[in-house]
Amino acid sequence: MDEARALIARLGRIEALEPDRTPAGVLLAELRRLLVEAEAWVRAERPGARAEDAVARCRLALDAAPGQVAMM
Repeated sequence: MDEARALIARLGRIEALEPDRTPAGVLLAELRRLLVEAEAWVRAERPGARAEDAVARCRLALDAAPGQVAMM
C-alpha cells in the first residue's frame, strides 16, 4: 500500500509542475522516479499482467529517451 501512496504523491508532484516553465530534464527526472516507484508497486501489489506490461513498456521508452537524465 505504501507503494501506491508513493505513486499517487509522485503523480501529484508531476501534475503541479508548470509544463511551460519546467525544464525538460526536471520533468524527465520526475518521470524516471515515477517509473521506479511504479516498478516497486508492481512487485509489491502484483496487479496483473496488463499493469506489469505497461510498466515494462514505460521502462523501455524511458531507457531509449535521448539525453538521458541520471537518477537523483
